[in-house]
Parts: sequence; C-alpha cells; structure tokens
Amino acid sequence: MADGWVHLVDDDPGVRDALAFLLRSRGLTVRAFDGGAALLAALDVEGPPRGVFLLDVRMEPMTGTRLHDELLLRGLKNPVLFLTGHGDIPMVVEALKKGAFDFLEKPYSDNALADRIEQALAVDAAMQAEGAQAAERDARLASLTEREREVMTRVAAGKLNKVIADELNVSVRTVEVHRARVFAKLGVRSAAEVATLLAGR
Repeated sequence: MADGWVHLVDDDPGVRDALAFLLRSRGLTVRAFDGGAALLAALDVEGPPRGVFLLDVRMEPMTGTRLHDELLLRGLKNPVLFLTGHGDIPMVVEALKKGAFDFLEKPYSDNALADRIEQALAVDAAMQAEGAQAAERDARLASLTEREREVMTRVAAGKLNKVIADELNVSVRTVEVHRARVFAKLGVRSAAEVATLLAGR
C-alpha cells in the first residue's frame, strides 16, 4: 500500500533512521519521532492523524506502552504496532488487550515488518472509509423533518402505510409522500434498507 502514513517513535537514532529508510523503500510515508512527547506535541498541533503508529517499547522517559495509553486517552483508534525485546512480551500482551494491532519481537525480518505494517494500513483505510460512511449517514438522518422521522421509525419497524396513517392521524397519501421523501433523503429503496441503516447507528 503506497503512500501509507507510518508514525514511527524510537529513541535510538540508528534504529529510527534504519526503520524509516526501510519503510520509505516500500513506498510508505514515514514521520519519525525521538520519543512519545514529540509525537504527542505534533498531534496537539495537527489533530488526529491517518495511518498507523509504530512504537518501540523501551523508551525513556515515556515507554511505548505508556504512549499507547496516551493515544487511547485521546480517542485515537489507529492501528498500533510495537517493536519489542523478549523481556517486554508480557507488557505488550497487556497492550494487545487494549486494542494494539500487533507486536514484532526483535530481531525482526524487514519484510515481515513491512508486510505487517501494510496490513495495518489496510485496516486503517477500512476504518477511515467506515467513518466517512457513518458521517454521511448521520448527515442524511439530520436532514429529515420531525414528521419524516416519525414515519421513518415506523417504516423501519415494518408497519404498513395505513397503520402509520392511523397512528399519526394523517391520510395514507400523506404517509406515502413522507415515506417517499424519507427514502430519497436516505438514499434507500426499501423498508429493510431503512431498518439496516438505523441498526448501524
């Protein structure tokens, strides 16, 4: 996956430069930081990033797992991968329970590392697309009038136009008009699609 963003954090300049070179050679865009504080400062200025985080576990003064906690506190759900030594594994297993994508034990294979990052980037892209779809869905729902919402919830429940008309004390023709407008605004063609859209909220 070319042009994927990798936010690399490692306090060892040699390791950091080598990793950045490797990942750039695979067509990835790398932003390298020498510690958690530098990454968090950048996020404070720029806001939520796209891409994945690649964190070394043993860093001072902020460890990779502590940095992961800070990212979670900020509500960031980007995939997180850890580079870890053998002795760090129990620590990283705990991070996996908190949603980390994976960890790679040192020494790692360059190809395995790059492949795993590309898999994480694919997950991030899917999450971004899902977020965009959710935003579009919310905007469509927000465009409905109060009466259209009343009709929508009843349509989603599978009620017939006549039943909806009786419940709302309006004519069947009025329900048909509102139903057609709901379908048009939501971009759906059936009651089942309305129900599915609402279930995904």
